[in-house]
Amino acid sequence: MAKILLIETSSEVCSTAISVDGVVVALSENLDSQSHAALLTLQIRECSETAGIPLAQLDAVALSRGPGAYTALRVGASVAKGICYALEKPLIALDTLLALAHASRMVTGDWEVVTGEWELVIGGDPMSNIQYPISNVQYPPSYAKASAGKTSNVFIPALDARRQEVWLAVYDEDLREIAPAQPLILENNMFEKFVSAKTGDVVLSGIVLAGNGMEKIRSGDFLEKVIFSGIIKCSARYLAALAEQYFQIADFQDIAYFEPIYMKPPNITTPTKAPF
Repeated sequence: MAKILLIETSSEVCSTAISVDGVVVALSENLDSQSHAALLTLQIRECSETAGIPLAQLDAVALSRGPGAYTALRVGASVAKGICYALEKPLIALDTLLALAHASRMVTGDWEVVTGEWELVIGGDPMSNIQYPISNVQYPPSYAKASAGKTSNVFIPALDARRQEVWLAVYDEDLREIAPAQPLILENNMFEKFVSAKTGDVVLSGIVLAGNGMEKIRSGDFLEKVIFSGIIKCSARYLAALAEQYFQIADFQDIAYFEPIYMKPPNITTPTKAPF
């Protein structure tokens, strides 16, 4: 049984979990924190005690690698690398946007296609009762699967990158990368090329959004067909299934040279007036 410590610090969320064979057995998170450095090690200890799994018995540490907030990513990476080095455990690095896309694909909430009015059609956390791995996911009728016809949706996780910008990536139905992670300034019809693109004889006809960048996107004038997945905030629980897959194929990082995907320099400001 693979026992993996999961660390998510790419955004305002500071989240830690422990999974066993891809199933989350302990979770500790603060959903609106700017104190990752103060909270993270306490959360790790809490998860270890809740799961009854000492850190020395872990098989690996999995980290959300970004893109995301510069300082928060550094905190997560430093703690993860420290544990791996001290306990001689392998390090797994997972793309934050891929984890959000995977979670939005797996969710079993009621989705609707939004036409005209822009509104969030789901509230709460639809992943809260999901146990990994999932073999019998039931999708609502509005969700167009490639296997059910010749149309399919794309998955676009988006994270707030300050001002009118988001970090996003685009994945197809099988979570194959269509467009890599990138900072993008919001503009009208920005997703049209993804929805109208073709993969073989399958037309990509709709978009499934995830991440806290949805708040910016839903206020714009984009496409008529949009599915809001309800996956808004990052969480360590969303890393569980992917971390298990990476562990099984031994996709590990070099601890000495690993760095998160910052994509942007730190947001450092200076006072407009002299202090004296």
